[in-house]
Amino acid sequence: MRKHLWCVTFSVLFLATTIISWRSEGANKSDRKVNSTLNAKELFSQYVNSLYQTASLQQTGLAFDVFEKAVTGYTNLKLNHLLPQSSSVLTVVDFTKSSREKRMWIIDLFSKQLLLNTWVAHGQGSGDEMATSFSDRNDSHQSSLGFYLTDNVYMGKHGRSLHLDGLDEGFNSNARMRDIVIHGANYVSQAAINRKGYVGRSFGCPAVSPRVIDKVINTIKGKTVLFINGNDDNYSSKYLDENGPLNFISADSTAFDLARL
Repeated sequence: MRKHLWCVTFSVLFLATTIISWRSEGANKSDRKVNSTLNAKELFSQYVNSLYQTASLQQTGLAFDVFEKAVTGYTNLKLNHLLPQSSSVLTVVDFTKSSREKRMWIIDLFSKQLLLNTWVAHGQGSGDEMATSFSDRNDSHQSSLGFYLTDNVYMGKHGRSLHLDGLDEGFNSNARMRDIVIHGANYVSQAAINRKGYVGRSFGCPAVSPRVIDKVINTIKGKTVLFINGNDDNYSSKYLDENGPLNFISADSTAFDLARL
């Protein structure tokens, strides 16, 4: 009887220990997964902050959250093989700012340098000094938000210009059809600001000063990323998926580097 009782007791203890061990192992795996995600987020955030600080972007008025969105999109485009591995240039346009301000930034993410900060026009259908409405419709003369890839250079009615391909369906994917390009325009200048109080407006193109158009085109042509930010609650993009960059970072990573993508 005692022998039988001892066997039953031992079996119960063994089963209980096994269950506790399983639960403990499962909890540990879950904790490791959470910690890995947190570490990945921290590493990516640290990297973006390092870019932001090293390039002195705050001093030029580029908001960190706008820059972070732009880098997130750039990273997802790289991970989806939509960018050449060597593509290091990111252009950010922030239409939440007045057109009196220099609201275009061209940044080399590999060297962590600000290459150019200049004025840029928005579409006349989007507003006067401030761009307040956006559209991808033809003949709307409005600016379109989102991620673009730059393409080839051509000579058009505005002189040397740069084709753009919109990547966000429903927000800027009609860019080619609408002839949304980067070109030079005399109404984008300090003189225009002095005369009207803000730079002139385009038919929807992110136009820049003729003084910098060649530098802009030569720097960003040929499959680099352009991100246009603005105040529009309806805007969304699959390239703003925060999990994309995190999937690239392994659990034992100690740093994140866009140059390795």
